[in-house]
Amino acid sequence: MVSSTQATISTISDANRTETYDSATRSTIAILDFGSQYSELIARRIRETQVYSEVLPYHTSIEKLKEFAPKGIILSGGPNSVYDQGAPMCDPEIWNLGIPVLGVCYGMQLMVKQLGGEVARADRGEYGKAALLIDDPTDLLTNVEHGATMWMSHGDSVLSLPEGFEVLAHTANTPSAAIAHPNKQLYGVQFHPEVVHSIGGQALIRNFVYHICECEPTWTTDSFIEEAVREVRAQVGDRRVLLALSGGVDSSTLAFLLHKAIGDQLTCMFIDQGFMRKGEPERLVKLFLEQFHIPVEYINASDRFIAQVKGITDPEEKRKRIGYEFINVFESESKRLGPFDFLAQGTLYPDVIESADTNIDPATGKRVAVKIKSHHNVGGLPPNLRFTLIEPLRMLFKDEVRKVGTALGLPEEIVKRQPFPGPGLAIRIIGEVTPDRLEILRNADLIVRQEVNRSGSYHDLWQAFAVLLPTIRSVGVMGDQRTYAYPIVLRMVTSEDGMTADWARVPYDLLETISTRIVNEVKGVNRVVLDITSKPPGTIEWE
Repeated sequence: MVSSTQATISTISDANRTETYDSATRSTIAILDFGSQYSELIARRIRETQVYSEVLPYHTSIEKLKEFAPKGIILSGGPNSVYDQGAPMCDPEIWNLGIPVLGVCYGMQLMVKQLGGEVARADRGEYGKAALLIDDPTDLLTNVEHGATMWMSHGDSVLSLPEGFEVLAHTANTPSAAIAHPNKQLYGVQFHPEVVHSIGGQALIRNFVYHICECEPTWTTDSFIEEAVREVRAQVGDRRVLLALSGGVDSSTLAFLLHKAIGDQLTCMFIDQGFMRKGEPERLVKLFLEQFHIPVEYINASDRFIAQVKGITDPEEKRKRIGYEFINVFESESKRLGPFDFLAQGTLYPDVIESADTNIDPATGKRVAVKIKSHHNVGGLPPNLRFTLIEPLRMLFKDEVRKVGTALGLPEEIVKRQPFPGPGLAIRIIGEVTPDRLEILRNADLIVRQEVNRSGSYHDLWQAFAVLLPTIRSVGVMGDQRTYAYPIVLRMVTSEDGMTADWARVPYDLLETISTRIVNEVKGVNRVVLDITSKPPGTIEWE
């Protein structure tokens, strides 16, 4: 997924992490993030064209952009108006870099304002689907059909264009839905081509990436593995690495990648924190030892973790306590097994984005994008961590990790395993976590997995799981006896990358079978309900 050609490497470091940016002439698109929840989706859509892309803070300096050496720049959407006090602005020198720029929604309005045009509150906002009426079907809009549906979400509109710009397309409510300054290769769209609702959006992105920016498709699985192996070897040298293995596709892919890079210098440690699903710890250890021949140290620390979350009901506090305890266990156990210089984690790009404080307004110190939740391997790490973190998958999306895992030889049962959160069942119990509640949820979760597998729906779903609501009880009747027990929520979603998701329209027969089995077989449950909320506005997990 990256070019194997290397040149100068620049680094950005914090106390525990070192990230490298290849400043060679490989094709790269930089995305300046103005707080849009879709910024990462833009990056993913570009990577689908086999061109590397990365989300950077909107205030990234011209000097840093030149170091990054992108073939093109995309300005994301955002929640602000360009006329808001303290509205995020990019360095206006961007327009003079001599490389193509595409502004999306807020990004387009910012381009217009900074270059002398006029933006104002529209008489009618435009939200949802709209037909794109094309005035110029060439260049940016090549192969985008006239009347194609595009996803709109804006209250401001362009009233007048800067000098040299022309209209490429309009909608019924937006006279300037797509604009261009062909000589300067500056483009803007008022809609969101990155979302799946925009028909022809990916064609537009390909036009910008290939025809306008003249990028080469160098972001491939093989080249990513080659470069990652080389960088790990260079970073680690002859020192040892401790890997936090969970058994999911992320950490398992990382185990295979690191084993390929450094062999016996890698030690995998599986910590059973007491929040795993029924039978998973035993299955995982056996699989790695007997089939993959990668040594795994099994640590049963369930009592420690359950004690850490005793009495805790706030989901953020739960995640952070579990994250801290992971590190505490690693540090204490590594003294027995070590010494180790590095801690490897299967952190992914969506983990970073959803947890990050990376896009901070330098003037106010406030976050531009809203932080959704902390991830135990990102937001829960202590500042005095004695390991140096090594996270080769940190800039990958889930689908990219699956491709890497397949190329490295992981079996399908792991590569296509549905995501499971690091804090495990602890964040699928709403409120306090207790051993009794964990047992109820484990039994219900096992039934969900068994029936989804039997139905042949497992690989059609991004995730399918149970959530326990122990703070709620309802009246039921079983065997002519009154019951007063907990509800189980079924959460089944479809998604491409976990950034957005829709509730799955599974057959009623499957829902009925799951419901009947849970109520009959799981003691303490008398009701099963279905969550039909998409992401956004909800998240996939409940906590």
